[in-house]
Amino acid sequence: MAERSILHVDMDAFFVSVELLDQPELRGKPVIVGGNGPRGVVAAASYEARAFGVFSAMSSVRARKLCPQAIFLAGRYHRYTETSEQVMAIFANFTPLVEPLSLDEAFLDVTGSRRLHGPAPEIAAEIRRRVFHDVGLTCSVGVAPTKFVAKLASEAAKPKATPTGPKFGSGVRVIAREELVPFVWSLPVQALWGVGPATLVKLERLGVHAVADLAVLPVEHVVRALGEAQGRHLHRLANGEDDRDVVPNRAAKSVGHEETFAHDLFEPDAIDRELVRMADAVAGRLRQNDLGGRTVTVKVRYPDFRTITRSVTRSEPLDTAMELLTASRTLLASVDASPGLRLLGVHVSGLSTGGPRQLQLGLTPVAEGEGSATPVPTASWLDASDAIDEIRNRFGDDAIGPAVLLGEAGLRRKRRGDQQWGPNRPPSATP
Repeated sequence: MAERSILHVDMDAFFVSVELLDQPELRGKPVIVGGNGPRGVVAAASYEARAFGVFSAMSSVRARKLCPQAIFLAGRYHRYTETSEQVMAIFANFTPLVEPLSLDEAFLDVTGSRRLHGPAPEIAAEIRRRVFHDVGLTCSVGVAPTKFVAKLASEAAKPKATPTGPKFGSGVRVIAREELVPFVWSLPVQALWGVGPATLVKLERLGVHAVADLAVLPVEHVVRALGEAQGRHLHRLANGEDDRDVVPNRAAKSVGHEETFAHDLFEPDAIDRELVRMADAVAGRLRQNDLGGRTVTVKVRYPDFRTITRSVTRSEPLDTAMELLTASRTLLASVDASPGLRLLGVHVSGLSTGGPRQLQLGLTPVAEGEGSATPVPTASWLDASDAIDEIRNRFGDDAIGPAVLLGEAGLRRKRRGDQQWGPNRPPSATP
């Protein structure tokens, strides 16, 4: 068996870098992509902003205090998706074994590509060159015999933020088989996949602070503290063992939308309008990807950050907005919304690819008001959904939608990536 060559390619400050392609005048300045309102979070920060201590997932309020001069950009999910597709297409020129982890990173198994493209480090360097030449962005690449170590290596190759500007790393970091264990053992134990705050506390009780501490412990002690599956998995990683394959075209497990509101929602009509927006958007994405789902989940978050979910599983997969809305309304009715809703989300899981649907005999009840329901034939909503998709494909997403979403500015449809990082401050508002 040939030694495996796994690459982990990670784009550098991806969202910010894409924005700088379109706004080059912002280069060299502290730029933050994320929600700029009081409930926003940081999605990405330029290395100039990171020098002030700003990092992704930080609250925007905290980021603004650390870096008052930061330039906030709301983010454009469609632009990031478009750029990601260009990058992934470059990866596919080197190997069909590409496993995207997100828009800006992926694993590549180039074991079978070495005869055509050369050794793995040369492939990594050529990928960096192609991404920069064709897309205008930089990336960092880790090369190793395993997925886990390749990901750690790409992090080691990345640029670092300094007060005087970014300090560029090697760009490519190669960890050979003989270096694998020493490299892993030099890291803190929280560098291992699956070691979160709760697991870290349990490991520290065993006197484990570095990966090397965990590696030399008898596996039985680790299993006793963490459980069979997690204990053995982390012990293997600590000893450099990771036989997981690169799996291309990993199927989605769920499709959903959720949104944090600028102000808590209390009025039933306002909450229902948002539910309509979510159901319409999720159903559209399901049909666009030829998917249906059996489990509908509604997620709510209260002003005090308490978060609850309610789910229902249907006997048949659904993909129409009315089916999803009916199920979501029923679920939301079981939730106390009187404290106000900070966040609302609708998700569909239990996905399956499209195919012949079992039409129900009789009628499907559709709620139209408190205590009432109007029977609507199931088949009519299937036909209506097909017609909606055809209109949107021909005339654009804003051509048709639920009437309740129509306002002075047109249809207020939910789009993927909208408010993904929290609501933005209105243009007239002051910081």
